[in-house]
Order: sequence, then structure tokens, then C-alpha cells
Amino acid sequence: MTIELNQVTTLFLAMALLLLGNWLVRKIGILQKFCIPAPVVGGLLFAILATILKTTGVVDFTLDTSLQNLFMLTFFSTVGLGASFALIKLGGKLLIIYWIACAFLALMQNVIGVSMSYLFDIHPLIGMMAGAVSMEGGHGGATAYGTTVEAMGIDSAFSIGIAAATFGLVAGGLVGGPLVKFLINKYNLKSTETEDSFEYNAEMHEPAISVDNFTMQAFLIIASMAGGSLLGEAFTSLTNGIALPNYVGAMFVAVIIRNVIDRFNGNIIHMRSITLIGDVALGIFLSMALMSIKLWEVAGLALPLLVIVFVQVVFLVLFAIFVLFRILGKNYDAAVMCAGFAGHGLGATPNAMANMAAVTERYGPSRTAYLIVPIVGAFLIDVVSMPIIITTINIFG
Repeated sequence: MTIELNQVTTLFLAMALLLLGNWLVRKIGILQKFCIPAPVVGGLLFAILATILKTTGVVDFTLDTSLQNLFMLTFFSTVGLGASFALIKLGGKLLIIYWIACAFLALMQNVIGVSMSYLFDIHPLIGMMAGAVSMEGGHGGATAYGTTVEAMGIDSAFSIGIAAATFGLVAGGLVGGPLVKFLINKYNLKSTETEDSFEYNAEMHEPAISVDNFTMQAFLIIASMAGGSLLGEAFTSLTNGIALPNYVGAMFVAVIIRNVIDRFNGNIIHMRSITLIGDVALGIFLSMALMSIKLWEVAGLALPLLVIVFVQVVFLVLFAIFVLFRILGKNYDAAVMCAGFAGHGLGATPNAMANMAAVTERYGPSRTAYLIVPIVGAFLIDVVSMPIIITTINIFG
């Protein structure tokens, strides 16, 4: 028997799974500990159930996920609108260094993924899906780029990316604390601040959400999406077929819109509204993507995937200890930033914040880390990783 869900009922199922995931994350401690996203929990549960029902011959689900692209465009547009050059200036030299380190990590993650694909005799883009796409990109990146790669004829790319992102998310939560503890003990580091905690919050001085400012942010997001679509078509035409996915174009147009607006009127952008829209869009986008995973297609790639992710973790830890920690100043702030780097370098920004919170609660606050890591991890990282990923896709696609 086959159950077919149309566009509306598929959206309903995605939102129901998102709410279920939220409930389960609140109730199950280990999910909170590792900052597992709610849509990942709900979506994967349905994917597992659908796989069991299909392989046992009970029922096969057919889902209409055509709205997924709309929510993906919305999310990446909100990322672009949050990338203010003023924030970069506020972070100073250390932010630039940290940002460059993230770019280098993205490059090396793709090098590792593609190189090891030849070792296991799999397509290079499958290896890339276990690189920067799913490590620095997390579930959002795996979903977005996985859809693009599968459209190029590479089967299972999406499912591989999601699996790698999940492994990376757990690994990022596991290695951050021990990594910083090693650095603190080895170099006898201590916090020099007296306040209990500090978190940079660009929204703290904004007015409350209203119909007017919410509508304006929605307009800017849609303008970014429209501009990005036109940019992608023009880029592909001018470069004789080099792919620029529409979500990449939307993000870059959003960055331009944000910084042009900031130059003339700093009161138009309302990050509370943008963050709210982005969080909802990402939740639905991930839930819809994960519930449609065909898990039976990736069973044969489990061993290569685990090995590639293990090598990614080892490389990140060694890079953090021997390079990043030193170029950031070889002090307590640098150690805390290494915890954040492990979190979003293998998983997501919430992982980074959870890692740093665990460290600062025990060893003391770090204003610098709480300023730089969220800005780079949440907004700026995609600006440098996207060109690297798109170039890799076009080289090996």
C-alpha cells in the first residue's frame, strides 16, 4: 500500500514532527546535552518509521516536499541579513583571524572528504557531503547542498550529508570540553574577568516585535530571495553553466541589502523579527527534509562515512590545539574559542554555545569568546564556506 501526501498535508506532517521534536528534546536529557535540533529528532523518527514500514512491505509513503525550497531560501536570506560589517568591526582583529581559520577548516574538510572518497572508491561529491557541507554546514548545509548534489545525479548524497551532520553534531559536543580542559591544564590558564557571564546580543536594544517591523523584515527577506534567484540565473548564464544555487544567491543579496541599509538607516533592520522568521523557516525546512530521507539507500556507505567523520574530528582537534589556540593569543579566551570552534566546526552554533557555557561555568567568563564565536558561527561562516563548497561541486560534478 502507498500513502500519498500532497503539498499541504506534507507541510502539516513536517510541522507536527517539528512540535514532536521540540517536546522530546525538552523531555529527554541526552538530546539537550548534545543540542540535537528538534526537527532532526522529529524528522529522523519518521524516516526510521517509514523505512521499517517500507522494508517490511506494510506501507510506502510518497511526500510532496515542493515547499521545502521556499523555507530553505527564507532561512539563508535571514542568515545574510544578519551579516553586518559593523559586527565584524566590533570583533576586531581576533574575529578576522577566527573567521579565516573557519575558512581554512572548510577547505580542509572538503579536501579530507574528497581525498578519502578515492580510498573507498565512492564518488568525490559523496565524500564532500561528509566534508564542510555537513561539518561546518550542519544539518542545514547538508540538506541544502544535498538536494543540489542529488539533482546532479549523485544518489544518496542528501542522506549521507544528514547522517554525517548528525555524527558531527554529537562529536562536536563530545570533544569541545575535553579539548579546552587539556589546554587550560597544560598552560595553566585562568579567566581575567570578574563578571559571571557575558553574551553579545545584537538584539538587546531593539524595540519589541510589531506588525510594522515584522512586515518590513519579511519584505527584505523576500526581496533577497527574488534577487538571489535572478543572480543565480545570471551567474550560470555568464559562466557557461557553472552552478550557483538560488539559496547561495539569496544569502549574498541579503548581505548586500543589510549593509547598504545599515549605511543609510540603522533602524530598519530588526534582528528579533529576522531571527524569529529564520528559526521557524529552518525548523520546517529541516523537518520536511529529514522526514523524507531514504535511510535504506545509505546502509552500504556506513563504514566509509564513519571513517571520514572520525578523520574530520581528529583533524579539527589537532588544528585547534596546535594552530588556532596559538594564533588567537594562547590565552584563556583562545581556549574558550577553541571550544566554540569544535562545536560549530563539527555541528552547529548551539553546540558551540553549549560547549563554551560548560567551560565558562567552571573556569570563568570570556567576553571575547562570547562576542566572536556567535557572530562567526551563526552568520559569517557561510560567507566563506559557500564559495569553497560551490567550487568543489563544480570541479567534481
